[in-house]
Amino acid sequence: MNIFEYSKKNIKEVLSEFDVNQKNGLSEEDLAARITKYGENKLNIKLVSAWNILFRQFKSAFIYLLLGAIVLTLFLGEWTNALMIFLFLAVNTVLGFLQEYHSEKTVQLLNKYALPRAKVLRSGVVKQISADKLVVGDIIYLETGDKVPADVRIFEKDGLVIDETVLTGESVSIYKEAEALSNIPTSYHQALNLAFSGTDVIGGKGKAIVLAVGKDTAFGRIAKLTGETKKISDFEKGISDFSRFTLKLIALTLFLVVIAHLIIKQDGVNIIELIIFSVALTISVIPEALPLVTTFSLARGARRLANKKIIVKRLSAIEDLGGIEILCSDKTGTLTKNELAIGNIFSENSDETIYLANLASAFELEKRSEAFDLALEKGLSEKYKNSLNKAKKIAEIPFDPRVKRNAVLVKSDLGKFLVVRGALESILPLCGNLDKIEKEKILNWTTAEGKLGQRTLAISYRRLNDNDNITKISEIEGTSDFIFSGVISFQDSIKESTDEAVKQAAHLGVRLVIITGDSPEVAGAVAHQIGLIDSPEFVLTGDEWSRENNDKQKELLNTYRVFARVSPEQKFNIIKSFRENHLVGFLGEGINDAPALKIAGVSLVVNSAADIAREAADIILLQSNLGVIIAGIREGRRVFANTTKYIKTTLASNFGNFFAVATASLMINYLPMLPIQILLLNLLSDTPMISISTDNVDESELKSPKKYEANEIIVIAIILGLVSTVFDFLVFSIFFKMEPQVLQTNWFIASILTELVLVFSIRTKSFFLKTARPSRSILFLSFMIVLITISLPFTTLGQRLFKFTPPRLEHLLLIFGIVIIYFIFTETVKLLYYRRKKIVS
Repeated sequence: MNIFEYSKKNIKEVLSEFDVNQKNGLSEEDLAARITKYGENKLNIKLVSAWNILFRQFKSAFIYLLLGAIVLTLFLGEWTNALMIFLFLAVNTVLGFLQEYHSEKTVQLLNKYALPRAKVLRSGVVKQISADKLVVGDIIYLETGDKVPADVRIFEKDGLVIDETVLTGESVSIYKEAEALSNIPTSYHQALNLAFSGTDVIGGKGKAIVLAVGKDTAFGRIAKLTGETKKISDFEKGISDFSRFTLKLIALTLFLVVIAHLIIKQDGVNIIELIIFSVALTISVIPEALPLVTTFSLARGARRLANKKIIVKRLSAIEDLGGIEILCSDKTGTLTKNELAIGNIFSENSDETIYLANLASAFELEKRSEAFDLALEKGLSEKYKNSLNKAKKIAEIPFDPRVKRNAVLVKSDLGKFLVVRGALESILPLCGNLDKIEKEKILNWTTAEGKLGQRTLAISYRRLNDNDNITKISEIEGTSDFIFSGVISFQDSIKESTDEAVKQAAHLGVRLVIITGDSPEVAGAVAHQIGLIDSPEFVLTGDEWSRENNDKQKELLNTYRVFARVSPEQKFNIIKSFRENHLVGFLGEGINDAPALKIAGVSLVVNSAADIAREAADIILLQSNLGVIIAGIREGRRVFANTTKYIKTTLASNFGNFFAVATASLMINYLPMLPIQILLLNLLSDTPMISISTDNVDESELKSPKKYEANEIIVIAIILGLVSTVFDFLVFSIFFKMEPQVLQTNWFIASILTELVLVFSIRTKSFFLKTARPSRSILFLSFMIVLITISLPFTTLGQRLFKFTPPRLEHLLLIFGIVIIYFIFTETVKLLYYRRKKIVS
């Protein structure tokens, strides 16, 4: 059903189609059949149990690796290692569960926006009922303060004004009509005789027939999109790709090692020993500290962001934040202040014009709600403010959308006035005091303001005597004896922080895109003012984008940076299209933004956002400005850089050692490193890795969007892994003819030392002396592990439990020399790789 089609039908046609008697409404007997046909007026939300969410956390290749590592370490009797891996797994699972649990609860909050009561006409009697009992065809009454309980066609109105911000994002209220429209509207803001579920009645009253309920309403479609959309974190996807690669490589290598042992050592293979050795090798290459390293890094990033007024709900969103390539934002409340203010005034007496405009407002109310009235009240001078407080409204004609004006008869201490305000084209014909040249001058000024995205309000008045008949308020049409007072333009002011934030976004390689429900003129003017587009006319509407085929839509997404008059569904589809090729951040705040927030790679909201938007968001901004997001992007890139340092280091060193030890086991009749020594090597080398989360990051790492490219990480890891393998074989060739314990001890020491120095090389893409200084944590833990590694073979524990032998001084000096040469080689290979990569790219 296209609800917009009912805008063009007159009320008799609508009543006839739904078989409703206008005087009596529906009868109680009609209700059951209509509920069966159209459904109930509630959102049917499919609830997901906490257990289902918990089980989802184990559907990942990396989790399989960790579970396998626990089983293998228990098989070897290594209870300490098993406990550590279990703790890593538990942290990862709990964090994932919490974020998904909150995400699933998002759509449930939509029920909060269903009106608990509605005034309905049934069997000729007006009664109050629970809004979820409404059915299609019900005739309802709308009054100031109500929330519209369903999608309806208005057929009677008395100054009915509805705020549709929750649906469209546009802050200007809509004056509703009752008559049929000449054309079928294509968007919500054009549907002047329709009202939509969840919107607010802020003025007047009306009578309407229910056209759609529950899931078929505009609000219901938003709920459906929100509920069906599942967020897939780009960070988690990258980690999953990396884990699958690791799993496949381990399985293939171990298979080849076992087969080679069976072929080469047909007579001397100890199957049990080979299995234990293979298990230890497998554990040595699994990056079991990755969840802990990423959690520490993300938690530290979350604390730093909190100091910058950014609250992180989903930890992995920090990594995704650093990878944002396109940042989509609404205009209202983010780039602008979301409050109208008087811009310019065309008048010979500006203060008087503002005063007259206030007289034609709802000044008698204790608290005004209409955006124009609020701005006019703030612009009033002290002199006229006192006069307005004494004024008394005698009669009025509410704003009529057809003639685009309202009229007020009012008496104040400055006299008795009949004031008319509205669109300039409806005011000028009333003003006989203007000649053709003056009118043209006013029109040109108003047109120029419109091109700047300013909304305008024209004011005219007639000064009356006390004995003038008050019925003159209804005799405006056809008269031309009003005096033109002036035209006031209104603007939604740009925030002070916006210009600098736009420049910073460009500097960081982030493409900023505005997606708003506001008009093309206003959106274009704001975008032009902040330097986002060269011409304020370079704007595309949601309808224009939707009409194109898929290929053309993608082309338009690459061309335009401002999308106006965008519905919630169109906003969702635009974000979804962007996400096919980019990591997208979306900043929203209204109910209408919920689907787009769910589909975005990173969803951000301001602290004042609707509950549904806050629940759907990954990140909450305590300050509503773009600059806060830019600071968050920088922090996200810092976290990303530190996490990838761990992945590259552990891949390169672990795989290098893995291949060397596995191959060396084929060349000698004993194990080149005992299983317990391999496990200890894994534990000690991972200890300083945890402190990578505290490391300082080069400024160059923050200049472009970051995302996990498994191929790039794997390539550099394999290249440096091969270097590591070569030096492992060098150590093996020096010591393999000596006693088994000598080879095992010296290879153990060399493996840990080379892995530690590799951290200091991989932590930067530049020459290690020209980069940011390592953090104190990395320096301290690395030094501590070096001391433990060298001293352990001299202890009773090291000799009895780990089967080490005290290394000779010349052996240690030789190992230190190999480590220094290894560091020089890794630095050289690293610099050559990144230099070539930069030239190629």
